[in-house]
Amino acid sequence: MHETPDTTNDTSADGSPNASGNGDGDGSPNASGNDSANGNRAIAAERVLVLGGTGKSGRRVARRLPGARIGSRAGTPPFRWEDPTTWGPVLEGMEAVFLCYVPDAAAPGAPETIGAFSELAVARGVRRLVLLSGRGEERTVESERAMRRAGAEWTVLRGSWFAQNFSEDFLLDAVLGGEVVLPAAPGVAEAFLDAEDIADCAVAALTGPGHAGRVYELTGPRLLTFDEAVGEIGAAIGRDVRFRAVPRGRYAEILAGAGMPPEVVALLTEVFGAVLDGRNAHLTGDVAAILGRAPRDFSAYVAEAAATGAWGERSPTPSAPRAPRGERSPIPPTLNGPRGERSPRPSALNGSPMDGR
Repeated sequence: MHETPDTTNDTSADGSPNASGNGDGDGSPNASGNDSANGNRAIAAERVLVLGGTGKSGRRVARRLPGARIGSRAGTPPFRWEDPTTWGPVLEGMEAVFLCYVPDAAAPGAPETIGAFSELAVARGVRRLVLLSGRGEERTVESERAMRRAGAEWTVLRGSWFAQNFSEDFLLDAVLGGEVVLPAAPGVAEAFLDAEDIADCAVAALTGPGHAGRVYELTGPRLLTFDEAVGEIGAAIGRDVRFRAVPRGRYAEILAGAGMPPEVVALLTEVFGAVLDGRNAHLTGDVAAILGRAPRDFSAYVAEAAATGAWGERSPTPSAPRAPRGERSPIPPTLNGPRGERSPRPSALNGSPMDGR
């Protein structure tokens, strides 16, 4: 597919309208999601609940909303997706909620949990829901529909693969080890998205008018292959960093060999194997439509991350190519992932490494 900066007539993979449209994705209307008098009202930061507020995307959203309530295990009151008794207290007095589901909106049971939470939120007075979803990820569609059916104003943010995956938890260990391994199609391109941009988009949808009933597909400004992406990182830090694509089956073996629980292996292999098949190798103009500016370029992210020491100090001279070695786990064994909160239990399916991909 080719670049499509004009999203006026864009539709998402499941047939639901993109930035310019409304609907439930299955062709049915959803009047509660349409812009209305309420949809055009601003919401104060103090009335916003940020779920996953200590994770990669959530903490950036929270940083932009001083006074917002943070929904996390360590929050006051504490919040846990797996414990519905914690839901009511964090919703008290809230008008808008940023929904960042742990481990991922594509996980088994996610639609039911997101739907139940959304219904409770509306019953407690919440009128605006913003869901962080995954671009090109078919299994997230049911979670999106479950949120929409609750009856609040809704916005869906379908994120591309986050640039920060290379520097925060998920692929950091792989970059430092010199090799990033993923079940990607050979030469597949990705529209790497800066987490700062998705936070800006989330804040606009949570607090401002004009975004109710919208499905946004958020991308960076250009396509890069994973080879090109890790090449830019390697050049910035003066080290040799390589990318290696492996078949899904081999990726599953690597994860299992690293001690990943079977449900984690199945989820990561299925989702990554699907979204890295080339389906997302095109751009949209949705970040610009929301923010009125171009999305941040991958090179800007790399320069800032390198300058702040995300990958350690720069090598004075580029390192020599590494000799072949045994395969490394492509993700840290604790699954401290980019989208969700850090898991208190290494074996838990918490803290997804699939933060908008």
